[in-house]
Amino acid sequence: MEGIRQSIMKYQPVNEQEEKDRLEMLALMGEGKDLLTRDNQAAHFTVSGWTVSPDRKQTLLVYHNIYDSWSWLGGHADGEEDLASVALKEVREESGLEKVRLLSENPVSLEILPVSGHVKRGRYVSSHIHLNVTYLLEADPEDPLRIKEDENSGVGWFPLEEVLGRSSEPWFVERIYPKLIQRSKEF
Repeated sequence: MEGIRQSIMKYQPVNEQEEKDRLEMLALMGEGKDLLTRDNQAAHFTVSGWTVSPDRKQTLLVYHNIYDSWSWLGGHADGEEDLASVALKEVREESGLEKVRLLSENPVSLEILPVSGHVKRGRYVSSHIHLNVTYLLEADPEDPLRIKEDENSGVGWFPLEEVLGRSSEPWFVERIYPKLIQRSKEF
């Protein structure tokens, strides 16, 4: 996990939330516990791919079945230390896109996200936290999309100015998506 630790150490937070979450991630990594797999049921690494169009005017969202909201794409590290490759894999799996590229090897956002207890694939999952690392990706809105029925019930491109109105998750609307919209415009 040294590569992840170095990436998080080098990350330049844009606000107090990111700085506090960055420090907490580093502290948890220092405890020597498994944070790369869901075997750690209290906290583990997840990755998100904020995927934008080449003109930076649109982003890709899925209608997430568990959270009942339009949201970014991503998933669990599941033992993989190359988090950027996990972001690419997850976006491809969840959207059906084949041509997705990383715009930067470095994360564009860090956040610790609380996850309420829920049922997934017929089994109860206790409340826990996701140590989330977000990467900025690019894809063509003209390429074909497909729904990944076991995770989402919709997938589509939305103008950046519509993203906040599509999500029903207050924390994301207040804190996460606005900074990602801004970051999209910086690349």
